[in-house]
Amino acid sequence: MKTSLFAIAAGLAAVPAGVMAQQVASVPVVAASAETQATEGSGADGAVVVADPADASRSLILAGAESAGIDVFDLAGKRLGTHKVGNIRALDLRADAAPGGGPLLAALDGKDNAPKLFRVTAGGVPTPLALAGTRPEMTIAGLCFSRSHRDDTLYLFLVGDKGEIEQWGLASEASGAMNARIARRWSLGSEIGYCAADDRGSVYFSQEAVGVWRFAAEPEAEIAPEVVDIVRLGHITEEAKGVGIAADGRLLVSDASANRLNIYDPLDGYAYLGSVALAAGADQIEDGGSVTVAGPVVVVADDDNSPEEPNFKIASWQAVLAAAGLPERPAVPAPETMPLARPTVETVPVETGGDAADDPAIWINPADPAQSVVIGTQKQSGLYVYDLEGKVLQFLPDGRMNNVDLRSGFRLGGRDVTLVTASNRTTKGISIYALDPATRKLTDVADGLQDTGFKDPYGLCMYRSAKTKKTYVFVNQSDGKMRQWELVATSAGKVRAKLVRDLPFETQVEGCVADDETGMLYTGEEDVGIWREGAEPRGGPARTMLAKVADNPALKDDMEGIGLYAMADGKGYLVVSSQGNDSYAVFRREGDNAYVGSFRIGADMAAGIDGVSETDGLDVTSAAAGPAFPHGLMVAQDGRNVSPPENQNFKLIPWERVAKALGLEIGQ
Repeated sequence: MKTSLFAIAAGLAAVPAGVMAQQVASVPVVAASAETQATEGSGADGAVVVADPADASRSLILAGAESAGIDVFDLAGKRLGTHKVGNIRALDLRADAAPGGGPLLAALDGKDNAPKLFRVTAGGVPTPLALAGTRPEMTIAGLCFSRSHRDDTLYLFLVGDKGEIEQWGLASEASGAMNARIARRWSLGSEIGYCAADDRGSVYFSQEAVGVWRFAAEPEAEIAPEVVDIVRLGHITEEAKGVGIAADGRLLVSDASANRLNIYDPLDGYAYLGSVALAAGADQIEDGGSVTVAGPVVVVADDDNSPEEPNFKIASWQAVLAAAGLPERPAVPAPETMPLARPTVETVPVETGGDAADDPAIWINPADPAQSVVIGTQKQSGLYVYDLEGKVLQFLPDGRMNNVDLRSGFRLGGRDVTLVTASNRTTKGISIYALDPATRKLTDVADGLQDTGFKDPYGLCMYRSAKTKKTYVFVNQSDGKMRQWELVATSAGKVRAKLVRDLPFETQVEGCVADDETGMLYTGEEDVGIWREGAEPRGGPARTMLAKVADNPALKDDMEGIGLYAMADGKGYLVVSSQGNDSYAVFRREGDNAYVGSFRIGADMAAGIDGVSETDGLDVTSAAAGPAFPHGLMVAQDGRNVSPPENQNFKLIPWERVAKALGLEIGQ
């Protein structure tokens, strides 16, 4: 549930005067099971628990001691060692994330204004790891890890004293070092001191003077804030500080000025469940800082520990729940994940920002498949031609091109040519080009303006009849109208489009693909599903529903691009962009087009290529495209091109990676 700050404020403004004070006064106290010795440094903030899988009681606490670096404590609070690795005041940990395995520790060195990484070895010793690539554009105030539940990529969030947020993707190198690439940046406007992520898709930021926010942790997701709680208008009195996430999904937030910990339930719309204070004997935490919940252990920084000896209080999560009168509950399971394929190439981004790149088409060079190209639309300006390394070979600023397709074997000027057509929203026509196999560039061969009669031509696909050898183009627009034209050569060596039929739909359509061998046309009605019908202008099978969005939980509108992986003997697959959940549904080409499964395109941070989301158009081919794509490839438009944040582009995925993800056949 996405909630605006104004909506929360309006709802909470109705809280009667004095209720907040009454809540603060009646907070139950949790007795700490232990407190650590005072840190060796100038403060206490940031702690992690290094679990001992063989004996939980032997787990260790690594704590930020500021000027002294990192202190190591046992669960009874006894200091086991101090490691002077910087001025450390924020920590986070992920098990088995270090290169080669083992716990990976991130620490904020305030003096250097830099994150540092460590491998945690026996006895809790933080062994430095080289970290390359990070160039924070802020004064860092806190940090936290997040591991993608989509593709297992490890990310590091850095937060700043002016509300800045940076998300960096991490990858291991052969040397054992780690490399970072910026994934995205945004800002909340005032200091963020703490963050925590649950590795199930959520990251929480504690904005000291404002409140606590939840964002999607996936860099491919929309940057859309959700309010957990607001300072003064909700259940936080003056300052929001540390935030911790329990295995059962509940949040523990330091309401620092009230000297208490607030509990919230993200599974119930971030409902406020109550508050507790944490004390060791007569010493109650005041102005509490970082909050860590690791398994059954809760660790809270007490920087104002009397008499001016900062330390950490330790309690059990069960004791916190009991004091608040809350029941225990099972750990929240990891979300179900789809099979994954990763790209090997991405194209140069298009030249403008916003929603720009849209639809690709693949041309296989029969003389040298490695010299094949991808043609991509730029719906704000024209057409791109890319080589298989993603470099631009040609750009045609011929109008707002939305969708593109191509067919070979068209007889023009006494020779067979490859025709490329695109729906042109500037001219409201069909742009027509011939592809020169020698230069791999396009030349306009349209016999003047080929008007569609549409106010806004949108989707487009082509069809070459196996019966008549005629070439056709289908064009549709957002109101569901769709038309089919025959492409005809003129004596002057140009091409014109002759309208042969209308085939309207009820609502918006865009993506379509025609199967030249079987004579079938597949069209995506974006909010409804995928239809199939005969592609011949006369005769052929009537329109029937192939897959309805409402009937398949793996499909989420919009249904966008559609591609055909054609194999011998009529076998193969249809691939459809299920834009609403950033996935791709696969159906069999043969028979009744049975649904096979769905997959996502994930990031390959080691290769420096991000994942794919918000896909509009796609294309696939079973033809070999050189040594990099021996069994064909898939090309998908990337609606959110991150790592680094750039304008939209297209990603290239070897088909064998898709096939491996879903157990599909591979064309020869």
